[in-house]
Amino acid sequence: MKESSVQSRISSAYYKLTATERKAADYLMGHLSQAQFLSISELAEACGVAEATISRFCRRLGYGGYSAFKLAIAKSLAPAPHPLGEARGEVGPEDSVLVMGEKLLHTNTSVMSQTLGLLNPETLGRAADLLCGARQVYCMGQGGSMILAMEAAHLFSTCWPHYHAVQGSHIQAITAALLGEEDVLLFFSYSGSTRDILDLMQVARERRCKIILVTRFPKSPGAALADVVLQCGSDEGPLQMGTVPARISQLFLVDILFNEVCRRNLPEAMQNREHTASALAAKHI
Repeated sequence: MKESSVQSRISSAYYKLTATERKAADYLMGHLSQAQFLSISELAEACGVAEATISRFCRRLGYGGYSAFKLAIAKSLAPAPHPLGEARGEVGPEDSVLVMGEKLLHTNTSVMSQTLGLLNPETLGRAADLLCGARQVYCMGQGGSMILAMEAAHLFSTCWPHYHAVQGSHIQAITAALLGEEDVLLFFSYSGSTRDILDLMQVARERRCKIILVTRFPKSPGAALADVVLQCGSDEGPLQMGTVPARISQLFLVDILFNEVCRRNLPEAMQNREHTASALAAKHI
């Protein structure tokens, strides 16, 4: 039997909902497509209710939690599948390779513009201050976010030797347990809402380590534990996990942060990059 749509479930259950749950239902019926891109905190704020109300509302509709509810929204709104997969209508099977490339170029440049628009110079400055004063900087993430953490560690290590990418949940837990007040944790998490990030950041806070979080959601549980939150652009639905635009937006933030740290001590940065280039020159044929 075909699974009922989110809309039909809301309609069927509407008169069984509490007054606050109806506020959530009223908002969602008019903004369902936008809701798939919101964190539970953002949706609760948009509906004018508590996060607990959203959780109860999702369970009332028969979903295991908010993540399952968002996934159901994405499935309800997804267009008919085509060979290129989920593209939100931007790329079609009839497009030539060049047209497809132009559309993707537009999407990727748009997320960088969006990220720049969200950038707070004061917040970026605080992040740069923490990195400049750090004894050691540990770059972490889970899944695809770990790839971004590795990219960040690699970029910064071309100038300074105290940046490290830490992989694997067990090694990350060990590292977090030994952090100190002079260390900085640079964490990447698009959602800011995974169990791993909360566990690690809680340990880091207990060790009084400073935390910089790169995320899409500044009101996520992870953001609440961070000292500095850098917000990237790019809306990503539950069916689009790990999209290239989402990664580009975060890498763009890393590039801005790297250049800001470099210009805090430009002579040293330039000299260190020359040393790095010289060391690598012998590796080339």
